[in-house]
Amino acid sequence: MSVSLLLFVVVALPFLGALAAAGLPRHARTSAALLSWAVALVNVICLGFLWPLFQDGEILRLDIAWLPSLGVQVVLRLDGLSWLFSALVLGIGALVVLYARYYMSPKDPVPRFFSFLLAFMGSMQGLVLSGNLIQLVVFWELTSLFSFLLIGYWNQNRLARDGARMALTVTAAGGLALLVGVVVLGQIVGSYDLDTVLDARDIVLADPRHPLALALILVGAMTKSAQFPFHFWLPRAMAAPTPVSAYLHSATLVKAGIFLLIRFWPVFGETQMWLTLVGGAGLLTLLIGAWTAIFQHDLKGLLAYSTISHLGLIVLLLGLGSELGAIAAIFHVVNHATFKASLFMAAGIIDHEAGTRDMRKLSGLYRYMPMSATLAMVAAAAMAGVPLLNGFLSKEMFLAEAVAGAERHPLALALPVLATTASAFSVLYSLRFIHATFFGPAPTGLDRTPHEPPVWMRRPVEILVLLCLLVGIFPAVTLGPFLRSAAVAVVGFDLPEYSLAIWHGFNLPLLLSFSALAAGIVLYAVFRRRIEGGGPGGPLAVRWLNGGYLFEKAMTGLFRTAEAAVGTFGAQGVQRQLRIIVLATMAFGVLAAIGAGGAKFATVTLAAPSGGDLAFALLWLVGGACAVGAAWQAKYHRLAAVVLMGGAGLVSCLSFLWLSAPDLAMTQLLVEIVTTVLLLLGLRWLPKRLPSIPSPEPLQRISRRRRRIDLVIAAAAGACLSAAAYAVMISAAARDGASSYFVEQAYAEAGGRNLVNVILVDFRAFDTFGEIAVLGIVGLTVFVLLRRFRPYGDTLPEPHQKRIQAAADRRRADRSEGDTLRETMLVPQVVMRWMFPFVILFAVHLFLRGHDLPGGGFAAGVALSIAFVLQYMASGARWVERRLEIRPAAWIGVGLLIATLAGGASWLFGRPFLTSAFRYADLPVLGKTPLASALAFDLGVLILVLGATVMILLALAHQSLRKPRQAPGKDQAT
Repeated sequence: MSVSLLLFVVVALPFLGALAAAGLPRHARTSAALLSWAVALVNVICLGFLWPLFQDGEILRLDIAWLPSLGVQVVLRLDGLSWLFSALVLGIGALVVLYARYYMSPKDPVPRFFSFLLAFMGSMQGLVLSGNLIQLVVFWELTSLFSFLLIGYWNQNRLARDGARMALTVTAAGGLALLVGVVVLGQIVGSYDLDTVLDARDIVLADPRHPLALALILVGAMTKSAQFPFHFWLPRAMAAPTPVSAYLHSATLVKAGIFLLIRFWPVFGETQMWLTLVGGAGLLTLLIGAWTAIFQHDLKGLLAYSTISHLGLIVLLLGLGSELGAIAAIFHVVNHATFKASLFMAAGIIDHEAGTRDMRKLSGLYRYMPMSATLAMVAAAAMAGVPLLNGFLSKEMFLAEAVAGAERHPLALALPVLATTASAFSVLYSLRFIHATFFGPAPTGLDRTPHEPPVWMRRPVEILVLLCLLVGIFPAVTLGPFLRSAAVAVVGFDLPEYSLAIWHGFNLPLLLSFSALAAGIVLYAVFRRRIEGGGPGGPLAVRWLNGGYLFEKAMTGLFRTAEAAVGTFGAQGVQRQLRIIVLATMAFGVLAAIGAGGAKFATVTLAAPSGGDLAFALLWLVGGACAVGAAWQAKYHRLAAVVLMGGAGLVSCLSFLWLSAPDLAMTQLLVEIVTTVLLLLGLRWLPKRLPSIPSPEPLQRISRRRRRIDLVIAAAAGACLSAAAYAVMISAAARDGASSYFVEQAYAEAGGRNLVNVILVDFRAFDTFGEIAVLGIVGLTVFVLLRRFRPYGDTLPEPHQKRIQAAADRRRADRSEGDTLRETMLVPQVVMRWMFPFVILFAVHLFLRGHDLPGGGFAAGVALSIAFVLQYMASGARWVERRLEIRPAAWIGVGLLIATLAGGASWLFGRPFLTSAFRYADLPVLGKTPLASALAFDLGVLILVLGATVMILLALAHQSLRKPRQAPGKDQAT
């Protein structure tokens, strides 16, 4: 199996598995778990096949062209560091899937859970394997999105919703900062390729913009890795299901920020700004997290703050600026992932089998679940740094670097003392976790009797604890090769001397390690009762240090600012809103023109007008008269205004024909038909005109002044738009670059003679792809808004109800008077129904000829929409839907999927997304026929346009059928 295929499978398979899991029935818990576990297992096997190929320092790459003209391409890059992180993501992910199968309740929509979990796994894989900075940011934000869905999985729980919102707000905001930072970094280097950036250290540090890039990148990394002052979101995320906590906070989400810091360590790791910001944030996070963890009463709360502390330890190691510090940080990443995942799973087992996580209610669980208790105690001992466990080794390396780093770090000699203090706190809260939960008297007041979990629910904890023991006893054999490969990827082949032996003799780091163990035990023995009876934050838990409190205050301030802005600039009336929008647009346009040095208009030579010019001017006078008439009639007669607007649109169509643009003219005509019908359907919901009553003179003066102001604004906006359009045309005519290129290359490159269609589906297909996606979103949005639309409110006053009922009675009486009305309507209904197949045939004709003659997917989609419009106008929504199964939402999805697959197919041939192919094929009967792959993309455009238009039509048609809600009578419940 090729390297490229293996890399692609490792990233793509989790997303495909997520789609498959989402399609499973709601209660297919076992099937979803098996599917997810199979995906993780296959990826682990693929990763195993890749290991021998680069352990000597080779970098494996898969380059897929994306936007070559902008220097952006999809790059999957695998080295020792990314392999190690990928192994953690997949290995612990497989164990979490197995654990979640028994943890999640059958009453939950478990397939949705596994779908989110697999999508998150794929996002993490894409992040650690990204070889392009922009691509890395995309996957970075995907991890924020899917972690939001996982944390808020129990959406009926307010704490889960709040925790998910906080996590998304903080990490996504950091992602925006990261995006700007990598853009600045890419501009400095001249490339967004990761290998190029890592090799350009001297260029980056010599550029005066590098402090800005570093600061923004650090904001992204610190928010994701929960570093001070952004650490507050992680404990709130504990409202998620325990499998989510075990996965996100041991090997994935928070480690994404750590991965970013390690990845950019070769570029920035020895700068003074890095030492100050990274080292300072890591030290503060280490101490604050360890101190706060001591006073937590919830098992997951204790583990959450201990996670913050250990993340601070890793960041502090990276902030020391030494190569050994970076290697120790990588080592502790692995150790922390193993013992922290096992501890979260053990806490979930306790909650699952005992019914609570509150340590004030738990005690003596060892006698009820001895196996689970033993596993949890070993994992907690690893977290505390007890000898012969993996946590002891990385903690000793940390203390050694703290001693060595005192010579060059700004904190000087305080660093070993503070590091030892934090290690003592770690021993204290680990000891409290063990003693308060598993020893002491039997628990009382529990909802259920504690007992051992199912064997396969405990199996992942056993595997992780076994790894803690094996790495602690045989570190050089079990983890040595993987650590060396990752270290080479970060530091280079010239590695500093380090040892993974469990015994280095009596030295200062060993003395500090045992001092921390002894101090932690003594502190717990002395202050145990005070700790257990204290508040959740300890005696120093003041509000200004509470990041969650500050976050809520900041969000409240933002909401109030937004409300004030809406109150100042918003308006209930559409006229005022449009006035503000038009004025703001003109202001920004004028400022942009001034900033660009003003528009440069070419000198126009005036010639005597010809007959054709006079006819064209007359045509536009008619169009202008229609536009002015529509504006005037909008005050008196809305139907006439709509008709006049259609007249102005028809003049635009004729203008396109006059200027030899039949494709645009036909599309404009079809769009005019659909929009006019939709406007007519929506007219009935506008408020009824009140009788013309003379207004007082002051109100009349205000009304006249307002109309004059609107006239001036409209004239100014028209003049600005005309000037901008004229400047663009003059500039294009002067350069004559783009048009001549398309004329020359349309047939040679895309095999089409219709320049408009070729540009839409080939040269600028990515723009078209974005536009149809927006169109689908608009259709869905309109449908959702109209579905909840109540033109008269939820209830109607009794007089209005009587008038509506009387009108309905009159309509029924009119229908029963005779066949005159039926005979009158029979001809239009028959005609419109018979036109249906002909309009469809016309749409197919437009679609098939669009690549060479006027037509295309968009025009065909609008034409098909007209066919449905005719049916609704003739027979009504109910008649049509009884005979036609209409699923416009499915059409939107299918159209977007076809367009995506048509664009992605080019990857199979090593070409950029949406690259089209063209050739002649000898077909039976037809002979030599031109075929273009862009036809498939155009088919997606057709289906999506049809779905979006019909969805809006359905919403309006059903509004016409809806009866207003009646006011509750005396005999009805209010």
